[in-house]
Amino acid sequence: MELTVQGQPVFAATGGRSFTAAGPVVVFLHGAAMDHSCWSTQTRYFAHHGFGVLAPDLPGHGRSGGRPLDSVEALADWALALLDAAGAARAALVGHSLGSLIALETAGRAPDRVAALGLLATAVPMAVNPAFQALARDDTAKAIGLMMEWSFARQNHLGGSPTPGVWMTGAATRLVERAAPGLLAHDLGVASGYAGGLAAAARVTCPTALILGAADQMTPRKAADAVGRAIAGSRTVVIPGAGHMMMAERPDETLDALRGLLA
Repeated sequence: MELTVQGQPVFAATGGRSFTAAGPVVVFLHGAAMDHSCWSTQTRYFAHHGFGVLAPDLPGHGRSGGRPLDSVEALADWALALLDAAGAARAALVGHSLGSLIALETAGRAPDRVAALGLLATAVPMAVNPAFQALARDDTAKAIGLMMEWSFARQNHLGGSPTPGVWMTGAATRLVERAAPGLLAHDLGVASGYAGGLAAAARVTCPTALILGAADQMTPRKAADAVGRAIAGSRTVVIPGAGHMMMAERPDETLDALRGLLA
């Protein structure tokens, strides 16, 4: 689906069905240097179970135009503009990693427009080691290699994909390698620079689930504790055998956690 958001072209996957804002809407927001394709299992399920689904490529990512935005706050404004462009007065927001910060900030800014909030692989603050940010800028290939090593639970580096014939770490590596030059370093800086997470969390009023990988080294479980405490009534789901890339590592369990939130 093609939309125009803040004057720029935006591509959003719709889960294999035409988008409609007539019923419940769910928006999936991807993480650093990724795109809509990381949500393939989840978007398809909800699109075929009564939801209008949007999984946009963020500005300057994937098939979307424009330049990458420089802050989580600007991306939250963009997310609200995306809802306007799609004709959706209200939506559930599901975000992964950097996308979780965008979803959180959006829910804090416009609680009347967010029906539910799913924060996957989240951390507040989402501190990124300055040396790793510099490596992402100066030696992107090496940084991607380290990112994949840390993003998947150790046993998932040895195979065991729930989808026969799919090499999980290889697919994720190719996805990030396709990003524009400098985009990974840019996105890591945006995530690390976001200081408003706990203030936003205190303003969230919708049902919220923190969905975390038990073996996540990028955003360890304990890094989500503060935001979990700050959101009244939030619940935490920890997925065994999953690292940072839980949507690929444990797609069924991730889907079950989202169904518990959105059903």
